[in-house]
Amino acid sequence: MSSALLRGQLRSFPANGHVAFVPQIRKLVFECCDRWPSSHNTRHFLLTNLHNIARQNPHVEVVVRQRIHREPIVRGFYVNNRDKVIPLNGLSLPEITQKTKLLLDSSGAKIKSLKRRNVESTTEAARGIWSGLHAKRPTL
Repeated sequence: MSSALLRGQLRSFPANGHVAFVPQIRKLVFECCDRWPSSHNTRHFLLTNLHNIARQNPHVEVVVRQRIHREPIVRGFYVNNRDKVIPLNGLSLPEITQKTKLLLDSSGAKIKSLKRRNVESTTEAARGIWSGLHAKRPTL
């Protein structure tokens, strides 16, 4: 007798592989002030390039928010419930484009140091695994 097949078991979960690619970024939020001079290049970028970015990345929700009396930033929200924030004050238009592309291409994962990686072995230690059950009992 076979077990029942439930409807919840028929779902497929998106995953990156050789057949499909799931982009990791889900939302891009630009925040800038209408009056501050440090937001001038960001405002110009939003007026000229934002439509092209949204058209080239239909999987990303693009949002523009007003950030009154504060420096401009761009936030990337990712599938793994993490976000990355990059300040845009003092950047030129090509630099803002580069930072936006960096967020679009990023995975949202934490940055890991490549200098000191822990050594992980797939085999046991040379002397075997120690167990308190097999050790000699101390005599008092």
